[in-house]
Amino acid sequence: MTDLRPSDTGAAGRTHARAAFPIARGREKGYDRGAVDDFLLRARESFEGRTADPVTSWDVRHAAFALVRGGYVIDAVDSALGRIEDAFAAREREAEVARLGAAGWVGRTRDLAQEVLDRLSRPEGRRFDRVGVLGFGYRVDEVDLVADRICRYLESGQTVTVEQVRAVAFRMQRGGYREQQVDAVLDAVVEVMLAVS
Repeated sequence: MTDLRPSDTGAAGRTHARAAFPIARGREKGYDRGAVDDFLLRARESFEGRTADPVTSWDVRHAAFALVRGGYVIDAVDSALGRIEDAFAAREREAEVARLGAAGWVGRTRDLAQEVLDRLSRPEGRRFDRVGVLGFGYRVDEVDLVADRICRYLESGQTVTVEQVRAVAFRMQRGGYREQQVDAVLDAVVEVMLAVS
């Protein structure tokens, strides 16, 4: 994480002596610089064991920042967050192996992968709960397409990368799949992928 040192910024109103990432130019918006810098500082301190407020790979995966003019370029920050999540996941994997033993850890990971596969192997259109007909959820056809690809990854090792799963985005539709359920399963897929990488 040494290449991800935040600048000496934090909350809004502080000046940026040295930007940690490229700055969005013109009308393009980017991630709020102070929020990103604060989160990266917190993650760094946690990784180095210097905080009572630990950060996990889950926290990194779900970090969200406001979009503002003059913010950090989104792709640059997302790429760095992916690397940071990988580092936290590797550390968490080591701790779990130490706690459970290699066989216990493999069994836990296998169980989680099977749980994901069982969910995603359901018939198309019925893999997740649907929101009401007046509500908006993820587009069913798009989620089912991604689910099929993840099933092939879990069953036969078809190539899917962690970055592809992290970057997946769905359009919305009335009566679509419930977002929270889909997101939870995608989180579990990332967890399995990071556990075996």
